[in-house]
Parts: sequence; structure tokens; C-alpha cells
Amino acid sequence: MKAEELDKKFDEGGSVLEYFDLSTAKRPGLETKRINVDFPMWMVDALDKEAQRLGVHRQAVIKTWIAQLLDSKAA
Repeated sequence: MKAEELDKKFDEGGSVLEYFDLSTAKRPGLETKRINVDFPMWMVDALDKEAQRLGVHRQAVIKTWIAQLLDSKAA
């Protein structure tokens, strides 16, 4: 199928997913990389308290706070 045909089918509301191999799809800039960070115990305790208050995992609190800080620096 040519690109123009694919565009037309999509624009008309048709499904074009059958033409893509989603098993190899990647989201640029959103790949993950595991890192290790050491925190003092008082920080871990504070993070755990906040995580429990929010009903999420500690990692979610850390990621959210870092993302908010980076967003504010970029603005």
C-alpha cells in the first residue's frame, strides 16, 4: 500500500493498524534506563510516607517529582 492510500484510509476513519508491526514499535525519548540512586534513610522514610499517603509505589513518587522539577526548569 502506498503512503497516500494509507493516509486516505486513516483520514476516512479506517483502521490502519494491520499495516504496522506493533511488536517493534518504540516511543522515541520514552525508552527506559535503569539507574541506581542512594538516598539517606530519612529521605527513604519520607518518600515511603508520601507514597503510602498517595497509594502508589515509592518509585512513582520519585519519578513524578523529578518530572515536575524538570518540566518547571524547561518552562
